[in-house]
Amino acid sequence: MKNYITKYVGLDVHKNSIAVSVAESGREEPTYYGEISNSVESLRKLVKRLGKSGDPLSFCYEAGPCGYGIYRTLTQWGQACEVVAPSLIPRKAGQRLKTDRRDANLLARMHRAGELTAVWVPNAEQESIRDLTRAREDMKSLERRARQRLNAFLLRHDKIYQSGKSRWTQAHFRWLETVKFDSPVQQIVLQEYIDSVKTSQKRVTDLKNQMREALKTWTFRPVAEGLMALRGVSLITAMTILAELGDITRFESPRNLMPFLGLIPSEHTSGPTRRQGPITKTGNSHVRRVLIEAAWGYRFPARKTATIERRAEKTSIAVQAIAWQAQKRLCSRYRNLLRAGKEKKLVVTAVARELTGFIWAIACEIQGKAHGSKALA
Repeated sequence: MKNYITKYVGLDVHKNSIAVSVAESGREEPTYYGEISNSVESLRKLVKRLGKSGDPLSFCYEAGPCGYGIYRTLTQWGQACEVVAPSLIPRKAGQRLKTDRRDANLLARMHRAGELTAVWVPNAEQESIRDLTRAREDMKSLERRARQRLNAFLLRHDKIYQSGKSRWTQAHFRWLETVKFDSPVQQIVLQEYIDSVKTSQKRVTDLKNQMREALKTWTFRPVAEGLMALRGVSLITAMTILAELGDITRFESPRNLMPFLGLIPSEHTSGPTRRQGPITKTGNSHVRRVLIEAAWGYRFPARKTATIERRAEKTSIAVQAIAWQAQKRLCSRYRNLLRAGKEKKLVVTAVARELTGFIWAIACEIQGKAHGSKALA
């Protein structure tokens, strides 16, 4: 019987330290082991001491800024380990005491009870692509801020671009070169703002080019090219979805994927009363954002443009059929909901939710999973 006893180990991980708690099989309270340094050597000693009696060990810790290094180290040593979602850890209402010791004990106890929700852990290749897509997203955010600051500075001094409709084009930058201030200091400020915008734009372009190069050797390249057959799904959108989600076919159906992205309505039902509210916005915000952006493309009538056709040529006939089915369905869905009096933002969110199903189906088709084609039948 001793071989079937498992020690459940809760790790409260910080940059320099790890609080450790151990829960034996049964109903006894977890035992606080103590605090160790956050290093491979300390972790090795911990595993050796806890596993001295031959009891199988099962570790868990919260997903956070310290990444997945501990998970990869423990799994390489043959130890069971889970990285759990912090937002889904059950906590007592009204609990106002929080310490590392209490957190470690809670993790060990909940892990033993099976009440924790594990997150998907990417491999090294997947994590590198995820870092690349998120870096491009961060640089794009900096670019928007730089543009806003330049626009605000010009507006304060009544310098308004009226020569064309679109800003940040070559014509707009030529106009910026003609803007003059009486004060030499303000002229320097203007140039610094302009240089900041150009620098940010270059960083965004360089990272996009790097994404294009990384796609050539990426494991998920066939799936990414398949997703780009969909309307509104470009290189950035496809790579962001796959970098964040990895193997989409691990979800049994689109109904399992949609809640993961926070695209389902929130609900409060009590007795005979059923109330639905805004979408939950739980799960991966990066994927939810790009899906909402992609959904705006379905406000136009269904049409195979030259750009979509060139992207679709890299995929199979079956994937092209799914993409065209998505266009007809979602473009019609957008118009019908709009005619029903729904707000545009709500309509786009509904379209994004259904677009998730077609993305799942394409991934299943490319990766040879039978349930993808059955779901669309």
